[in-house]
Amino acid sequence: MCGICGYFDISKERSPEMKVLENMADTLIYRGPDSSGYLIKEHLGLGFRRLSLIDLAGGNQPLYNEDETIVLICNGEIFNYLELKKELIKKGHKFRTNTDVEVLIHLYEEYGLDFLNQLNGQFAFALYDYQEQQLILARDQMGICPLFYTIVDKFLIFGSEIKAILAHPLVTREVDLVGLDQILTFPGLVSPRTMFKNINSLKSGHYVLIKDFQVKVTEYWDLDYPQINETAYSQPESYYTEKLQELLIQSVKYRLHADVPVGVYVSGGLDSSLIAAIVNKIRPDSDVHSFSIGFTDKEICESKYRDILLKQLNFIHHDIWFDWHQISDGLVKAIYHSECPIKETYNTASLALSGCANSNHIKAILTGEGADELFAGYVGYRFEQLRNSNLSGNQKDYSLESVLEDELRLKVWGDKNIFYERDLYSYRETKLALYSSELNERFSEFDCLNFELVNHEKLRNRHFLHQRSYLDFKLRLSDHLVSDHGDRMALANSVEARYPFLDINLVEFTKQIPPNLKLNGLKEKYILKQTAKDFLPQQIVEREKFAFHAPGSPHLLKQDIEYINDILSSDLLKKQGYFDPITIDNLKNQYLQDGFHLNLPFDMDLLIIPLTFGIFLQEFKMPDIN
Repeated sequence: MCGICGYFDISKERSPEMKVLENMADTLIYRGPDSSGYLIKEHLGLGFRRLSLIDLAGGNQPLYNEDETIVLICNGEIFNYLELKKELIKKGHKFRTNTDVEVLIHLYEEYGLDFLNQLNGQFAFALYDYQEQQLILARDQMGICPLFYTIVDKFLIFGSEIKAILAHPLVTREVDLVGLDQILTFPGLVSPRTMFKNINSLKSGHYVLIKDFQVKVTEYWDLDYPQINETAYSQPESYYTEKLQELLIQSVKYRLHADVPVGVYVSGGLDSSLIAAIVNKIRPDSDVHSFSIGFTDKEICESKYRDILLKQLNFIHHDIWFDWHQISDGLVKAIYHSECPIKETYNTASLALSGCANSNHIKAILTGEGADELFAGYVGYRFEQLRNSNLSGNQKDYSLESVLEDELRLKVWGDKNIFYERDLYSYRETKLALYSSELNERFSEFDCLNFELVNHEKLRNRHFLHQRSYLDFKLRLSDHLVSDHGDRMALANSVEARYPFLDINLVEFTKQIPPNLKLNGLKEKYILKQTAKDFLPQQIVEREKFAFHAPGSPHLLKQDIEYINDILSSDLLKKQGYFDPITIDNLKNQYLQDGFHLNLPFDMDLLIIPLTFGIFLQEFKMPDIN
């Protein structure tokens, strides 16, 4: 992983300034502390910060083709680059380095933009073709690597993080209220929204083409489950377990490739344990470092299962013990790196984990995110199974609220029977109570349900489990779990996170697996558990999913911390103008009562967003609403 940035004059009348590029790249030093590289030529300026993982001596960027008519900067990894490089050499292409991302240039020369469909990796890149006079920005299929851009005064300005864009002197700061409403409504932001008005997040599986004074965004890949009437699942269960095992082993092999040590996160849960066991199978005699975070709160600590696993692994293991009092110490840093408010405090623990990896000289880490979204791992899938099995027997509710809820779901999802997280209509009242009176008057302008969220065609006539998986993929995974929670918390400490479950070949295969093998009755991740039996102790395979949730705002309020009290003070809230001071005060009083407890994830922590939003406003010097 690295940090990339740059800007391009769409009007082709001006040249970038080196000092501006350097300032932009300097905001990304922690993403790439090893070296830097710059280019200014004609109307294009590129900046690069490198975290060296492959071809340590020769892989600095920008990279060029043979006659230097094409230039590239890339953040990320191309895992199938050796196979691609072999074929390209056969076709006569000459490589200057042994780095993985150089294949992008030669693939583009050979296939044009269609080359994106050949990539297995996690990447965000900028490629400029001087002959065609076109700039291409692209983001990987899963959205693992972030890429942001804005257009100001006919300059297209981009960066791996928004900080780099904010460093450009033409860029101003204003809260995107639709983005704020998304965070209140869904697990996190949904691309192309960010928390900064007029700064866009490039969607996963999309590229931007800037040519002939035009800017065009195009989708090249999406998670497209088969329609109900399109697929007959005829293979035996053994076919799916064997194929899944094969793809997982190959995915882990890809992600272990580096010229530096690669470590593993181990939690004691099924997903990370399976990845760790496969690593141990592939590299039984190597000095693999593993990392776990333990909690002084015994009710949520998974050390019992982690220790069972570690007994069978030949790893150099590191435990970090995390006390919840450390949340307040790390929360500001977590918001700074997330570049948005967050709905849970676990990002602070993730920061501690990547910090431990960094201190042990581990630059890349394998982690287990993605399995829950692809194999029906969340409790919501079980609830959805029960809801769908009971639909035919339930008497229809013809209340006005039910009718309005149906209308809203039809608008948002294209299907009134799709339920995701909560009733949308009734939850509007909660949001309006939280927002200030001024924002209440303007609510229709920024109500996120008035803006397109997902492609309705990818939900239409799909199995309910696939509908929910698609929504989790779009609304939870790419912009939250592998972005503000994954990429940002790892690279804050110069560590690259790699996700074997999000291998493109594996993800494409999961579309072929029958829904009843993902959720078998009410048994979540059934087919993954069957596959894991060859690798893991029975206690880990058979344990019920552990829904971990870090302590939220009630815990922080009861610590009576000065900066938290200041952020939630009535005077500051009134001055900023985003949230209603009376509502916030009432919630604070409720949360501070003796014995008060939030039953997460079923109860919402309504104060955590005003709190982390307040930190966001201060960290990024955002203006008040008035």
